[in-house]
Amino acid sequence: MKEIIVNFFQALIGFSGGIAVGAGFVAFLTVLGVIPRMVQLTKRKKLVKVYGACVLIASIFGTFISFANISWDQPTIMLIVWGLLHGIFNGMLAAALTEVLNVFPVLSKRIGMDDYLLFLLMAFVFGKIAGSLFQWLYFVK
Repeated sequence: MKEIIVNFFQALIGFSGGIAVGAGFVAFLTVLGVIPRMVQLTKRKKLVKVYGACVLIASIFGTFISFANISWDQPTIMLIVWGLLHGIFNGMLAAALTEVLNVFPVLSKRIGMDDYLLFLLMAFVFGKIAGSLFQWLYFVK
């Protein structure tokens, strides 16, 4: 009986933690306005429900894969596509965060590079790409 009570409380705590993290993630996406911004950039207002469904399905699938004891062999091309999709998502999330916070315009004004904001942004982008490639080519075996 004691084991059942302990398992129940562990499940309750795990479920509550998942709800809290999920709510935080949704709040984060809502505050950043990721989906409306993607709709605005792609000029596809009629696909707003598709964007929302994609985020929801990907979140559920990612959670399932994280907790399930599943492994399968994937061809290299699938790993490349999978990594590309992860990179796009993380990049868009980071771009949305910096856009909301207006980090780069403030930084460019502080260091006196108002006229060179595009070059500053490109330096960040190419630096991020070079750093990621270096990490993957040098440290990942």
